[in-house]
Amino acid sequence: MPDAQNELRKTLDAVASGALSPSAAADQLGGGEVRYLDDFAVLDLGRSSRKGVPEMIYARGKTPEQVARICEAFLISHDRVIVSNPSSEHRAKIESFLPNETLREAGRSLVVGAGETQPSGGRVAALCAGTSDLPVLEEAVAVVREMGVEVMSFHDVGVAGIHRLAEPLRELRGFDPDALIVAAGMEGALPTVISALVDVPVVGLPTSTGYGLGGDGTAAILGMLQSCSPGLSVVNVDNGVGAGATAALISNRAARYRSANGDA
Repeated sequence: MPDAQNELRKTLDAVASGALSPSAAADQLGGGEVRYLDDFAVLDLGRSSRKGVPEMIYARGKTPEQVARICEAFLISHDRVIVSNPSSEHRAKIESFLPNETLREAGRSLVVGAGETQPSGGRVAALCAGTSDLPVLEEAVAVVREMGVEVMSFHDVGVAGIHRLAEPLRELRGFDPDALIVAAGMEGALPTVISALVDVPVVGLPTSTGYGLGGDGTAAILGMLQSCSPGLSVVNVDNGVGAGATAALISNRAARYRSANGDA
């Protein structure tokens, strides 16, 4: 903590002396602000401005009070914070600790705080093989939207009834996404199929939906990793946060390119 305080003091002294402009100081602080919360958390408040991916709270393993206090600390300088994988006890504590904040379910996550992110111009399509995969996909979608990206979603279009893909693929051509997220459990075949039919990057999101040998997501992730379809990248089992961040980073880079070149 003393190092962080010293850096803050140096920045403020530089502004006072005229060696650093206020706008440059704001960029410097926004890109690397660290906040210490007692002895249990070190918050990276500058991640969203530095990297373009918001900091998120992984609730599992934290007490309800710790999660609520971290939310409170984030909301001092941020409009919203995403809480990943909270229990009912975590949610109840957040509601009682922050009674004036809006809570919105996003699959396995909670979005705490109101308002919306400024649109970036990016576009991501999100598909899941079965309804059981939807909570993990919705977590990915929450991250994508928090990064300012427009999302088009299709649910329950797995390979057990592959004809169901025809209409989504037609709609996707009109939407023209920069990247796709495809969630699947069981044998995890849907990302390979879709990757073979589209000309943009596909992020495979294996889920722990299944039964028997490999039904914990092992079969799904191994199937995706063994895919022969080029352009498919794979995150870990149930890693909706990672899938959303990856797809949104791709999309936002594409959006910046379009903006710089005068494209829609």
